[in-house]
Amino acid sequence: MSKAFTQETDQDDDDAPGLPALPSGTRNYMTPAGYARLRAELFELIDVERPKVVEIVHWAASNGDRSENGDYLYGKKRLREIDRRIRFLTKRLEVAEVVDPSVHHGSEQVFFGATVTYVEGSGVERTVTILGIDEADSLQGQVSWISPIARTLLKSRVGDELKLVTPSGVILIEVLEVHYPVKAG
Repeated sequence: MSKAFTQETDQDDDDAPGLPALPSGTRNYMTPAGYARLRAELFELIDVERPKVVEIVHWAASNGDRSENGDYLYGKKRLREIDRRIRFLTKRLEVAEVVDPSVHHGSEQVFFGATVTYVEGSGVERTVTILGIDEADSLQGQVSWISPIARTLLKSRVGDELKLVTPSGVILIEVLEVHYPVKAG
């Protein structure tokens, strides 16, 4: 069947696999550092990596038979991956709303960008930093602002006792500390 008659989805594979989609009707909050990181990645892909791969594909194509040319086939695949990531980053940066958490420095209330230490009813202490969807890294103790723990913590204050709903049931937690980065400059 000709590709001309196949139905395409609206997303066209633009959303990178494994990355969460933005919930409809929400904003793409991001810290200045997170925005700068994504922007740097976008420019690295556009200015450095993509031109290198295009050059390799061009060279490989000039070698003749493309059907068994590994450089050509891999290069075309890599180009598609780079282009998909460029589209994804461009879309995410266009709708990003940069929020500087340092404006809340010294506050005891939890807002976007806060680093919060809380204790569970079992006595386990945890510290999380609430960041944007595209910049949170759970291995670094960072959570997305739309995660259940972040939604529970947002707008609470030091000393508040909260109910965190988890798949294994409701856990009582108490906010112990709230920190924000110091304003740069």
